[in-house]
Amino acid sequence: MANKMDRADVADVSDAPGGTKQPRRPTRRYWRAGFLRGGIELRHLLRNPKEMSGHLTNVVVALLIAAYISDDVPGTDTPMAHLVLAGFAAYGLFQIGLINLPQMLVTEREEGALLRLRATPGGIPAYLVAKCLLVVVTAVGTLTLLLVTTALLVDGPLPHGPGGWLTLLWVTTLGLLAVVPLGAAIGAVLPNPREALALIMLPVMGLLITSGAMFPLTMMPGPVQQVASVFPLKWMAQGLRSALLPDAARAAEPAGSWELPMVALVLTAWAVLGFLLAIPLLRRAARRESGSRLSARHRKAAQSGALPA
Repeated sequence: MANKMDRADVADVSDAPGGTKQPRRPTRRYWRAGFLRGGIELRHLLRNPKEMSGHLTNVVVALLIAAYISDDVPGTDTPMAHLVLAGFAAYGLFQIGLINLPQMLVTEREEGALLRLRATPGGIPAYLVAKCLLVVVTAVGTLTLLLVTTALLVDGPLPHGPGGWLTLLWVTTLGLLAVVPLGAAIGAVLPNPREALALIMLPVMGLLITSGAMFPLTMMPGPVQQVASVFPLKWMAQGLRSALLPDAARAAEPAGSWELPMVALVLTAWAVLGFLLAIPLLRRAARRESGSRLSARHRKAAQSGALPA
């Protein structure tokens, strides 16, 4: 039965002229189903004050910190608050992809979503399209709200000229491509929602501190800078700083420049790695799902007090 469903996900059959049968890939149908599902999830998000407040937390924290900081970036006349706001913008994208998305995936897996999707032809592709749509719209909306709110209330930075807006666009796009597939891969292997946040938050907070998002990276020791340069948050923050801060702020960067080609290269490499990991891991997680596994997890959760018995 499972093999028949897997084949249905790959190809469909339609009548061709002359009465012959030819395989037809229903990719368009999966995209349509994914966008429809993603639209429904977006409406649910907008109608849920608790979830909306979680996405607004970074904006509020950024406003408070920007209003409090009054120093300049060392060696420049750029306000430190502007550097922090650019870092918060990058961290917001990073958080939605690597914290919120894995939590959503593992929670829905525990609720039986993957098991139901196994019984739906094209269910997994449509599900991934819906989640990507939800994450991208949420991330872009949060970023827009952050930039507009801080610009109006605390004189926050905005891109200067068409070049700055173009850089903001491609860095945001590549940044999301780098972290969303990676977040999906992490969500496929996390054990359960109760452990997911603890397993994710510690490394993410470590990257927030060491990646130069909250203060100039040159203040960190050399080995820490080298480790941070491996991960996407450092390059996302650097790319957004190049879009939002004046050219004089380049003096505070470790290389003395924005290194935009390296930003594009590293984020593209993480995007490719994420896609290579996410698809097989999600398929494996779906194949491993069964009614007995789901019931066993629910019994274990009920015994631990996480669910009502």
